[in-house]
Amino acid sequence: MPLWIAATLIAALLQTWRTALQQKLRGQLSVNGAGVVRYLYGVPVGVLLLAAYAALMGHVPPGPNLPFLFYAALGGLLQILGTNLLILSFGARGFAVGTAYAKTEAVQGAVLALVLLGEQLSPLAWLGIAVGVAGVLYLSLAGKAMDAATLLRATTQPAALYGLGAGGCFALTAIFIKSANLELPHADPVLRALVTLVAANILQTAMQGGWLALREPGQMRAVFRTWRTSAQVGALSACGSACWFSGFALAPVALVRAVGQTEILFTLVFSRFYLRETMTRSEVAGTLIVVLGVILVLAGR
Repeated sequence: MPLWIAATLIAALLQTWRTALQQKLRGQLSVNGAGVVRYLYGVPVGVLLLAAYAALMGHVPPGPNLPFLFYAALGGLLQILGTNLLILSFGARGFAVGTAYAKTEAVQGAVLALVLLGEQLSPLAWLGIAVGVAGVLYLSLAGKAMDAATLLRATTQPAALYGLGAGGCFALTAIFIKSANLELPHADPVLRALVTLVAANILQTAMQGGWLALREPGQMRAVFRTWRTSAQVGALSACGSACWFSGFALAPVALVRAVGQTEILFTLVFSRFYLRETMTRSEVAGTLIVVLGVILVLAGR
């Protein structure tokens, strides 16, 4: 199995686990509070990962430059916005469906990568992405008549708008994180990915942490008060992002995001057994369509 596929599958699993923990934190923290813990507590884990990998490979991490910091900051900001929108989507129709709407990032990312990075995909891969999006639309219309009016209502409900917005932000995050990675002067793409992770997490902690300290000082105290769960979120986030960033460095963004749709499988498991949410047959069917799309993407890569 290619390294980028393994990294993407591990990233999808860790991201689902982290998001489920964040959903539980929503009872104790605001949207921004639940979002900042992944960066604040992720920094030391990211530093440990970078140090361990550099020592193992005998490499010296490359130093940052201005273009790198610009792309890392921009990607980090978009990831903050995407995470907040994703958390907001949970309240409308639950953890699993909110995540499914955000999975439109695969097609959004494919189009953006084509335009901004010039990444080309095979016709079968494009078909797979389209099938995956069809699965997401089926989820949004589960149990409803499929006429034009219903489609319009389904795609303008809060869960859809938040989820689609989150998907767009995550798609752009991948573009700018890959751009940051390419600005570093080193031959090892994984080492560059880990340097990008640490830099992005530090910048994200400064951005969202600063906002929280100014606008929601009580929440900043709560972030430290919930350190047991928050530290787990940060560790999972850092490890998951390390895998995502490595995937982006090793393969086209569109393929990584498309394979990342397997997250919906892990989401079903966490939704049912961890958060105790009930999934309907229609929602399960829509999820399986998404998975079929991922299979087609892999077949056409």
